[in-house]
Amino acid sequence: MISLDNLKPAKGAVRKRKRVGRGPGSGYGVTAARGSNGQKSRSGYSRSRGFEGGQMPLVRRLPKRGFTNIFRQEFNIVHLGDLDRCGLDEITIADYFAKNLARRRGLRIKVLADGALTRKMKIEAHRFSQAALDKIRKAGGEAVVCQGDEN
Repeated sequence: MISLDNLKPAKGAVRKRKRVGRGPGSGYGVTAARGSNGQKSRSGYSRSRGFEGGQMPLVRRLPKRGFTNIFRQEFNIVHLGDLDRCGLDEITIADYFAKNLARRRGLRIKVLADGALTRKMKIEAHRFSQAALDKIRKAGGEAVVCQGDEN
């Protein structure tokens, strides 16, 4: 019967560690299985990431593409359908995080028009899409644009 005190790995699953540089009788003495000469036989050798044996590395062979806008503004995206389901009549910036509608605290909040808004709501956010504004007004609600980062 198997119990914790007699557990052991399957036969052949565990091999003995190769002990190199322990004399000629071991078969791994002298050069310690590193070969005679060359960079990889020296102490302190470590290959850099992406090194391809002297061939021009892939990261340098491929052309540079695109552009990174350093002024890009990122937002937490929230959909109107999610706001409709949350059960509140008035939504503040703190409510987005309390109801897990937005997760990344450092970012501002933008409301998009995905989903239907079936009731009158007062919604506070940093940005609204034009379609979202139209849906909120059509439902009789109010969209309040916040300035700055209050989250």
